[in-house]
Amino acid sequence: MQERKGVVTFKGNPVTLLGPEIKAGDKAPDFRVVDNALSPVSLGNFKGMVKIISAVPSLDTPVCDMETRRFNQEASKLPGNVVVLTVSMDLPFAQKRWCAAAGVEKVKTLSDYQDRSFAEAYGVLVKELKLLSRSIFVVDAGDTVRYVQHVKEITTEPDYGAVLRAAGELS
Repeated sequence: MQERKGVVTFKGNPVTLLGPEIKAGDKAPDFRVVDNALSPVSLGNFKGMVKIISAVPSLDTPVCDMETRRFNQEASKLPGNVVVLTVSMDLPFAQKRWCAAAGVEKVKTLSDYQDRSFAEAYGVLVKELKLLSRSIFVVDAGDTVRYVQHVKEITTEPDYGAVLRAAGELS
């Protein structure tokens, strides 16, 4: 599997991302994850929609918590053809519990714990941590990647404005 060093850091230390580098203009890779009810979910489940896909290390950490709550707030302002997906290695049970406690209803949380399918297809698996790096992909209704943001320091929040502008231009 391809290794990419120096793309992101964790607490100031460089880490290695496993998988390909996905760029704007690429066809969005398919993936197989599970939702909070353990049902399989793939890219095809969101056919014809604009997708904001937010990869996070764990919802049980402060920055991932803030990021997912923020996207939940923003999702209510987005057009109906835009879906916000948050993917992590958290178990579906933990995601469901976290969403209930946080009142998150607009963001769909998806777990990549079974196969690391999303992590490997999108090149966001951190070799050293076995978690996803903080990355965001905006995918258009035709499943072409239109915007990519790898947050340089995993422990910091993304540029929400840039993500929302990219999605807004597609909806």
